[in-house]
Amino acid sequence: MVATPAYDTVFDPQTGEAVPVAPGLVRITAPNASAYTFTGTNSFVIGYERLALIDPGPDDSAHREALLKAIDGRPLDAILLTHTHRDHSAGARTMADTLKAPLWFGGPHRLSRPLHGFERNPLKRSADWDLLPDRTLLDGETITAGDLRLTVHATPGHCANHLAFGLGTDLLSGDHVMGWNSTLVAVPDGSMADYLASLDRVIALPYRRYVPAHGGPIADGPGFAKALRAHRQGRNEQVLAAVAAGARNIGAIVAAIYPQQSFMVRRAAAMTITAHVEFLAQQGLLQVRRWPWGPRITP
Repeated sequence: MVATPAYDTVFDPQTGEAVPVAPGLVRITAPNASAYTFTGTNSFVIGYERLALIDPGPDDSAHREALLKAIDGRPLDAILLTHTHRDHSAGARTMADTLKAPLWFGGPHRLSRPLHGFERNPLKRSADWDLLPDRTLLDGETITAGDLRLTVHATPGHCANHLAFGLGTDLLSGDHVMGWNSTLVAVPDGSMADYLASLDRVIALPYRRYVPAHGGPIADGPGFAKALRAHRQGRNEQVLAAVAAGARNIGAIVAAIYPQQSFMVRRAAAMTITAHVEFLAQQGLLQVRRWPWGPRITP
């Protein structure tokens, strides 16, 4: 049995309301709750007299009005993105045009690796491929966003251009670490090797509380990230055991590990299990042969 982190699934997002999270940090949750977004995507307004906006969220008129109400006519110096999945970024261009603010993020959306033969990207329609930054943010740089300073941390894994932002003692962790569930990692959009390396990286950073883009703040961010890493390692071991017992494709591995879960859970699980299989193959622990009908997996 794989140890499950202590997920916090009791969270009141107060959708559409400006909710103070810390001095100079206000959360507005979008009305896009789903099995993949939990209670909705959290947008953040940071600053006091001059502002920045992080993750404008979906292109939704009600959410846009809620953001404009929270901004309340104050100058907006920049719109920042943790990454370019559309539940975070679809509203970015409209907000940028409305408020005459530049877009800052970690470069255009890109795959974590090239597509293999016979492979498709299951998250192709979930990303803003054509969205371009006015400024590409670089790992380790400190930026002035509104009247506060943020430190940029590259955290690839969920996708290749994912960033987290350090604000005081808080880490705005985007989708990299979320308290309500483990993060979807779907190859080739994401990478399990990158995700695990990014977990190690944020654990070593000097931030205590994590403020994610879905769900509520995580009081002990590094402790929770360690639990997520242990959970992923346990999943690796389950995959190896399933293959050792005779599972030779992704569906058989998912059936062995998730025998009674719903279709939606198993669909997401198949994407993440594929990422685990790829990681284990990179480690030399599995062999994967690729065919038009899917990969064949052997010890």
